[in-house]
Amino acid sequence: RRRPERIPLRARVQDAFVPRPPRRRRHTGAMTSHTASFTVQMAPGAPIDGAADRFSLTKTWTGEAEGTSRGTMLTAGDPETGSAGYIASELFEGSLGGRTGTLAFQQLGTMTGGAPALQYVIVPGSGTGDLAGTTGTLEIGEIHDDGRHEVRFTLG
Repeated sequence: RRRPERIPLRARVQDAFVPRPPRRRRHTGAMTSHTASFTVQMAPGAPIDGAADRFSLTKTWTGEAEGTSRGTMLTAGDPETGSAGYIASELFEGSLGGRTGTLAFQQLGTMTGGAPALQYVIVPGSGTGDLAGTTGTLEIGEIHDDGRHEVRFTLG
């Protein structure tokens, strides 16, 4: 009986970082979108290493997303000069498109020379209940004078 060839550990670790063709995922249907809005209340939190400021946030969602999300935001930089950034993680509990459960959302916002960029995503694997398996992105549209944020969910 032939013994399998032993591959040194170093080679196996290096192979883990070699780009591979993307896996083909079964698509179960067309992308769907939902619109909603939220208001947010923020409160300063205790300082933490690695961030200029820390905030607790609570969002109240209405529209095709109904519920509440709670989370934490960490900021750095100097927004007054047009260069800053933040990260935020929040847990949403409620319904989205008539399906109930929980989802985690994450945001990465940056501003360079006054030009903003934002990534806002549903954390893969975070859904529970009817929202289990939900993936997608959120896009913030208009922000009204009263603080209400318009949002479009794009689910894949």
